[in-house]
Amino acid sequence: MSLIDLLTGNTGNQVAEQAESKFGISKNQIIALLAVATPLVISYLRNKSQDAKEAEALNNALDKDHDGSILDDTSQLDNRQDEGGSILSHVFGNQKNTVENQLSQNTGISIDKIGPILAMLAPVIMGYIGKEKQQNNVGAGGLGDLLGGILGGAQNQAQQQQSSPLNDILGSVLGGGQSQSSGNPLNDILGSVLGGGQQQKQQQGGLGDLLGGLFGGK
Repeated sequence: MSLIDLLTGNTGNQVAEQAESKFGISKNQIIALLAVATPLVISYLRNKSQDAKEAEALNNALDKDHDGSILDDTSQLDNRQDEGGSILSHVFGNQKNTVENQLSQNTGISIDKIGPILAMLAPVIMGYIGKEKQQNNVGAGGLGDLLGGILGGAQNQAQQQQSSPLNDILGSVLGGGQSQSSGNPLNDILGSVLGGGQQQKQQQGGLGDLLGGLFGGK
């Protein structure tokens, strides 16, 4: 299952509906947030997996806790929100607050809700990675390539499909992440797409513009 299929299929819709009901945030905002947060988490994990110990720890965590069952049973979301917070703390480390602030500013989701919503989404993202790992029979040594392949495949699919707000968001997010080479996903994705240098905005439009097309510019 591609990243775009995850976002646009039943899982993405069910997750968004649950978050909408729980937090009072529009379903479109949740899907847009998921479209940005998922590549961001995957990029951070890809960088971490270049370290053998981190790759082994990620591999063990995926085998133990993230078999992908949550993708077919989103009723697990509420019970795994604390776990999601721990995942985000490990993935983003001391940049967690910066990530949350950037996402809050650029999605219109208030800062007091962005953390809990991301914590709700994190086990879904990990479940997706775990399922892809199983299906591709990948061990710790192959995680970096697997994660890079997920991002590259999503970028290609977003570019090939008919333009839509969601595809435009993904194309812009992934384009920023793939074309920049600072080695820091926060700069590559949040910096180029969310913060938006003028050149980037002229070329692709900032995320705010794309989100405006999806839910009325909030």
